[in-house]
Amino acid sequence: MSKYYNRELSWIKFNSRVLEESCNLDNPLLERGKFLSICSSNLDEFFMVRVGGLVRTVDAQIRKIDAAGMTAQEQLAAILPQVQAQVARQYLLLNAEYLPALKQAGIHILSPKDINNEQKAWLSQYFDTQVQPLLTPRAIDDKRPFPLLAAKCLHIALLLPPTTRTGAPRMALIPLPTKLPRITMLPDGIGRARGVLLEDVVSMFAPRLFGGAAPIAVMPFRLTRNTDFVYDDSDVDTLIVEMRKNLKKRKWGKVVRLEVQKGCDNRLFTRIKKYLDVQNEFVFQVNGPLNLDFFMKQLSSLPDCDDLRFPGYTPFVNERLSSDRPVFDAIREGDILLNHPFDSFDPVVRMIDEAADDPDVMAIKQTLYRVSGKSPIVAALSRAAQQGKQVTVLIEVRARFDEENNINWCLALEKAGCHVFYGVPNLKCHSKITLIVRKEENTLRRYVHLATGNYNDSTAKLYTDFGLLTCNEEIGRDAGAFFNSITGFEEMPMERLVVSPTMLRKKLNQLIKREKQNAREGKPARIMAKMNSLVDPKIIEKLYKAADEGVQIDLVVRGICCAKVKDHENLHIRSIVGRFLEHSRAFIFWNEGNPEVFLSSADWMPRNLDKRVEIMFPVLDEQLRNRVIASVEEELQDNRKAWEMKKNGEYRRVKRTLPPLNSQEARILAHAQLSEDYFHAETADEE
Repeated sequence: MSKYYNRELSWIKFNSRVLEESCNLDNPLLERGKFLSICSSNLDEFFMVRVGGLVRTVDAQIRKIDAAGMTAQEQLAAILPQVQAQVARQYLLLNAEYLPALKQAGIHILSPKDINNEQKAWLSQYFDTQVQPLLTPRAIDDKRPFPLLAAKCLHIALLLPPTTRTGAPRMALIPLPTKLPRITMLPDGIGRARGVLLEDVVSMFAPRLFGGAAPIAVMPFRLTRNTDFVYDDSDVDTLIVEMRKNLKKRKWGKVVRLEVQKGCDNRLFTRIKKYLDVQNEFVFQVNGPLNLDFFMKQLSSLPDCDDLRFPGYTPFVNERLSSDRPVFDAIREGDILLNHPFDSFDPVVRMIDEAADDPDVMAIKQTLYRVSGKSPIVAALSRAAQQGKQVTVLIEVRARFDEENNINWCLALEKAGCHVFYGVPNLKCHSKITLIVRKEENTLRRYVHLATGNYNDSTAKLYTDFGLLTCNEEIGRDAGAFFNSITGFEEMPMERLVVSPTMLRKKLNQLIKREKQNAREGKPARIMAKMNSLVDPKIIEKLYKAADEGVQIDLVVRGICCAKVKDHENLHIRSIVGRFLEHSRAFIFWNEGNPEVFLSSADWMPRNLDKRVEIMFPVLDEQLRNRVIASVEEELQDNRKAWEMKKNGEYRRVKRTLPPLNSQEARILAHAQLSEDYFHAETADEE
């Protein structure tokens, strides 16, 4: 038996933990629906990337063995039944628990048979004015080739009456418009909100598209394509061309999943399955609407439903970062640790904004991996370049599913006068770093921002991440060396920053080895680490050996975890699935009671340690180190949102002991108290 879990099977367990939050009564009703949506969107990406990659490997007849000893074919045989079971569980929770709870709260998703005459009249006008102009029905017969259908979009297959008495029924397709809301909300009727699925609206009025002919059968369906393609990234000068080719390939990648509804018309189902060349094991028949992302995209933001959502909160802003003083003044007083979304992301945006307009700022250098659609950071960088500052930006155009967005930002920044790099040859740049060089008193001072998460002002409200603002001279010099190395020069020695692929694995090995040696000598030895994924077999093996030597190892791994706790008494693994996506990476090595604390953009995965440019950076200030340690310790005590890995490899919710502790909500309350204390202090000063 392998010492490691298969990563795909581990991911399925993670998505099951996400799904179970949809029936967790600790979550307000509309928040529970979000987890149904997240489960669906997670499965989309899983099939597009992971299943797609396995299918490509099988088709290429490559018999590569993973760390768990499984071939691609064996992995497919193992994961597809488990995903089928997970999807069945998802729709059981939807129908047995969630939809009835919505109905009880006055939110109704109506079927056509539930609609009264007044509502049907309103829908009729809506269809004629807002829907029908966007529809393009397409006949399917022997004279017309089956069209190339877009992935992740809803389509309706229809069986129409024959045109002659002796003719066969005709088939047609209608792609549903992606710009229309999935739920058509009705203005009047029962409850506080009511709506009809778009596919039901189109089906109701389909005869208007076919000269009054009523369909014999209607079948909504949805397909997922393989997006895992191999491309040449050895030449950054042609990288954008390669990525544009890759984006085009995604449109016609092999179908790796077909979703239909249970009980659908067998004639339509058989023909669609044949046209798409889908094998039975890749077909998912679900008991309800296809694609449940509308719970997050639409229903979660229903008006007048605040009682069904998490209470709002205001992110904390450190008093040193108050808007009436420059960010650079605050940083000079000492390092500042930010823990988003509990701490506001605004100071990070403001730092770059101020740098763009500050006449003393000479240069700005930044890496960007994923940014928002209307990024204020990109706008500030463009403005800085237009004002004559030296602006260098590395935008990673290989960031999966953000390639097109990042290519567009590259072109916009180049047009503004920035020095833009599309990436590093053969390596994705996943680092999160900003360097600002400012002239102060006849010298140049370097200001640095380092983070575990992206420069994305939107996701910073949804993901938990750490960021560090500093003007430490050693870190500043290292930051300069880092940018010089990724823009074309050879790697330079660094004092504080630890960079992959050349330094990070070696440093982690040294830190683990030191704790193991301390344990052998009877000294306090502990490793606490928090990350998104733990996959690397070499690191896992070193953790096993350290645990067996007596090192206390406590891991908070949100998603994929290929390590096993069986046979390793000192190794404990838990996962937290809560209101926010746990995204930060924090590594704590006890060092005989003088802990070394690092934050990083990297998970402990082969790709992060060997195939990406990542940064691990130290937290040097003792008070800030203690904050990170306290944060991880709190998550190790969480008894409301935490799951722990058992000896058999299964995850179970942590026992709900008293007093209750939800680590994320506790942090919201703690930061709210800090804000209140700061307000009272300010008021006292004014008095």
